[in-house]
Amino acid sequence: MYEVLAEVVRNGFVESRHYGSVAGLAPDGTLAHSRGHAHETVLPRSTTKPFQAVACLAAGAPLAGERLAIAAGSHTGEDFHVKTVEAILADAGLGAGALRCPPSWPEDEPTRASLIRAGAGESRERMNCSGKHAAMLAACAANGWPTDTYLDPEHPLQQGVRTTMGDCAGESPSPVAVDGCGAPLFGLTLVGLARAIRSLALAQDGPPRAVADAMRAHPEYVGGTGHVNTELMRALPGSLAKGGAEGVLVAATAAGHAVAVKVIDGSPRATTAIALRALAALGADTSPAAALATVPVLGGGRPVGEIRTTPEGHQ
Repeated sequence: MYEVLAEVVRNGFVESRHYGSVAGLAPDGTLAHSRGHAHETVLPRSTTKPFQAVACLAAGAPLAGERLAIAAGSHTGEDFHVKTVEAILADAGLGAGALRCPPSWPEDEPTRASLIRAGAGESRERMNCSGKHAAMLAACAANGWPTDTYLDPEHPLQQGVRTTMGDCAGESPSPVAVDGCGAPLFGLTLVGLARAIRSLALAQDGPPRAVADAMRAHPEYVGGTGHVNTELMRALPGSLAKGGAEGVLVAATAAGHAVAVKVIDGSPRATTAIALRALAALGADTSPAAALATVPVLGGGRPVGEIRTTPEGHQ
């Protein structure tokens, strides 16, 4: 059964509980921490973006530095993110009209307020997945593949993504679904997801190492200003962290501790704290990220409690 991974405590009263599963791998790759249904298949949502970036790079997309980091990220739609997406598209001879992700407001609140004041509306470039989509289009352009059907699961690029994910996870991805941004989404077990992020964290060369290094060097392109993925990677140098919709998150240390989290109610608010607890249980030093280990609960604009993680075996 699923375990209680976190509790929402308000003025000493537990008002909500988050159930779910965790798979944690030791640096040698063995499953050393398991809660709930670690072998259950999940839809990994945006935690797949680093592996999609690996596939794009392997297919010949000319990406490096910030451009490679944003390909692996879920950016917050700030101006520097949009400029990077536009640059990737321009070098591929394409414009924003080639993007097939839906128009969206930026997740960054000050940027969204600025756009509203200026009378601007939603755009595809501001959508948090536009870096990934631009990278996919760049890979298509590099190979002469069709760009209007790049989201078709049978497209050569998406077949490459599926192969890459299977190689990193050590299992065959299934089922095939459609992500919120319109891209194909391939299911993996939590253990497979943990293996995949561990393989990226320990990669020594090739596209996997390039993607990992870009994420580490430019975490603000993986998330954005104040984004929890960005802050976690800054707090734990050498680490990788990537969250996804519906309560999924993967994280790994430079030493190879790796975790995959799925909160079954779909809420992401406690996933980072849950991942940090699992990494600590595996023996990783997470103390530099202590500020992310709990989430404040507010009442009248001030802290009156916290979202706290629970020990193994908590039901």
